[in-house]
Amino acid sequence: MSVSTSVTVRRLVAAALAAGALVGSASVSASAAEPRFERTHVDISRVQSDAPGFDDRSARSLNAEWVEITNSGRHGVNLNGWTLSDEDGNRYTFRHFTLAGRATVRVHTGYGRDTSRDVYQDRRNEVWDNRSDEATLRTDRGRFVDSVSWGRHHDRNHGRDDHRGHGRDDNRGHGRDDHRGHDRDDHRGHDGR
Repeated sequence: MSVSTSVTVRRLVAAALAAGALVGSASVSASAAEPRFERTHVDISRVQSDAPGFDDRSARSLNAEWVEITNSGRHGVNLNGWTLSDEDGNRYTFRHFTLAGRATVRVHTGYGRDTSRDVYQDRRNEVWDNRSDEATLRTDRGRFVDSVSWGRHHDRNHGRDDHRGHGRDDNRGHGRDDHRGHDRDDHRGHDGR
């Protein structure tokens, strides 16, 4: 091998290594700049889509329709900007709300005064379909956190342990004797669908 060929090979190898280092540092910088989703212990624990008694759109009836969201972790989670929606696109957005560790908040459909345990969507009509619907919780950036479905959605997803595919038997749609409340038979899964 001649000296000029040896120098050329060394230059090519050095250029390839420099290019690799440049690409590697660029990909690390890009991934470091992206906000990371921190896994939370927040999920939808119960749904009561069918208020007991006659649906007459009264405050009592509307507030008996609710979704419970539970934080099973030790630390509080800031839910500001998080959304709870149904399959028709009705959406409730949490404002200035932190869910304490090991706590549950009930999101009522009707009107009321927000507290640490109860918040209100301030609606004059029912949101959750009694027969078939899906409640979905997302972060302020739109990232999926959890969902609960009942009726045809529950039947359609019955072949999988959990419609998110994490080994949980999702019987939240049939947990009470009156079948109005949708409880979670919870064996803890992960976030994501």
